[in-house]
Amino acid sequence: MGSEKEHSTATVDRHCADMEDNESTTSNSIHPHTLTALALLLGWLFYAAVRNTNYYENTETSVKLGISAATGCFIFIGMLQFRDGPFIRPSIPFWRAVLSLSVLYQMLLVFLLFLNKDEARRFMVYFDPQLGEQLPERSYADQCDLSLETFKNQIDIFVLAHVVGWYGKAIILRDYWLCWILSVTFEFCEYSLEHQLNNFAECWWDHWILDVLVCNWGGIYLGMKTCQYFEMKQYSWSGFRQIKSLRGKAKRAVQQFTPHDWTRFEWKTLSNPKNYFGVIGLMIIALQCELNCFYLKYLLWVPPEHPLNTYRLILMFLCALPAARDLYQYLMDSGDTKLGAHAWLMICNIMTETIICLKFSENEFHVPAPMVVKVAWSAVAFIVLIAFPLWRFVINPPTRSIQLSEDKTE
Repeated sequence: MGSEKEHSTATVDRHCADMEDNESTTSNSIHPHTLTALALLLGWLFYAAVRNTNYYENTETSVKLGISAATGCFIFIGMLQFRDGPFIRPSIPFWRAVLSLSVLYQMLLVFLLFLNKDEARRFMVYFDPQLGEQLPERSYADQCDLSLETFKNQIDIFVLAHVVGWYGKAIILRDYWLCWILSVTFEFCEYSLEHQLNNFAECWWDHWILDVLVCNWGGIYLGMKTCQYFEMKQYSWSGFRQIKSLRGKAKRAVQQFTPHDWTRFEWKTLSNPKNYFGVIGLMIIALQCELNCFYLKYLLWVPPEHPLNTYRLILMFLCALPAARDLYQYLMDSGDTKLGAHAWLMICNIMTETIICLKFSENEFHVPAPMVVKVAWSAVAFIVLIAFPLWRFVINPPTRSIQLSEDKTE
């Protein structure tokens, strides 16, 4: 028993030791030169403000330039002063900049939250003058006969988006079962909400064949294969100065954009209540993030193909990478009582998006949810949040030896 217990905690201890080694190595090899950076920032602000006063005679142009400069200044300060995240590649300042963008996005969401729906739609025109017009929602359930012609009509750019999206989710979560559960659950969410958004209305084969078995499975498979590659890769880093050949330096420069090391996520969902409810919370947040994308573009009148949707997804992906690692560290390390900054802000962003969707949904959806949907999700919530955890952790808790064995296999 003692050796098994030591083995079960060795992984977390090793991860902590690796992070400490990385931090000490980084602190010895990187000199931030914050005073020099401050001088450069102030010099740039002075030059940008006085270089051509005629350029700022237009108020709208001045406001846009001022907001852009303030955004860049905030990100620059964050790159120098924000706390380090769990990753150090491609560089620590890069992930600090991602954290800065997450803070800025939260500020934008809070600003939108205090506008009414019409004001928020007019505000979107500042991003693109072509926005601000109500858009039709496409339904994918008009022709559901399973024929080659119908199948071709359902193929569009969003099929590739499905594959790329689930590839990214697999890289973030690093777990087959978690990805598959989320993939199937989201299809049930679409069934449950198709009375609100026509975009969720799909043929049965579109749900389960094209989406789950083709697009989602393809993205999950490729993503997990990428995770396996990084997991088995031998990591041996050397500085640019130690490499003599030009080809070696070029190869090392490319490797800078690959992970410094790779942690295999073993969520151990059924090992204890903390892990169980932590993973359930992770799944709920992931589903909310996915649903928010559809509701925000519908409520704010943003076309599905508009770059703003792509920018949001890229930002969410970059924020979710360190956020998932923060959450994993929080669940696996019994001594870690504070959730990491990336995970904390990610939750804040997604929940604020959801509040915006709830506020702007007033008088938008007039068809009530079917009774079968209410009963089904109430039953799922009771089983997942009350009945199963009571049985698993209170009524019939696993013995210590069985629990350790399950922790090894999960």
